[in-house]
Amino acid sequence: MGRSLAKTCTILLAITMGLVLSGCQNFQREPDNSLYLQLGERSGIANIVEDLLYLIVDDDRINAQFKGINVAQFHSNLTDQLCELSGGPCEYSGRDMREVHQSMGITNTQFNALAENLILAMEENNIPTAAQNRLIKRLLPMYPDIRHL
Repeated sequence: MGRSLAKTCTILLAITMGLVLSGCQNFQREPDNSLYLQLGERSGIANIVEDLLYLIVDDDRINAQFKGINVAQFHSNLTDQLCELSGGPCEYSGRDMREVHQSMGITNTQFNALAENLILAMEENNIPTAAQNRLIKRLLPMYPDIRHL
C-alpha cells in the first residue's frame, strides 16, 4: 500500500506541477494592460488628453504649434495612441509621427513643454507617479521622429 500511495502522490504532484506551469505560461502570454488600467482605461485616457488640450491652449511655449488643428481628430488620435501604448485594446490609425512633425521645427523647449503638460494632465486626473513614468518611458522612443535631430 505504501508504494501505491507514493506512486499516486508522485502522479498527482506531476499533474499539479503541469497545471501550474501551463498556467504560468498562459499568464506570461497575456498582454500587460496594467498601465492601461492605471490610466483609467479609454475614458480615463480621453480625460487626460482633454485636460492636456486645455493646458496646450494656455501654454505660450507651444500653443502656436497647434493653431489650426482639428481638435476632435487630434483628441481621438492621441487618445487611441496612448491607449495602444499603454497596453489597451485601441489601435492608433493616425499618421506616422515623423510625417506629422516633419515641417514643424519643434525645439527641445517645445517638446519638454508638451511632456510637462502631459504630466500635469495626468496629475489632474490622479494618475500615480509610477504610471506616469511608465507612459513617458513608452513615449520616449518617439522623440527622434518628433524632434528630427
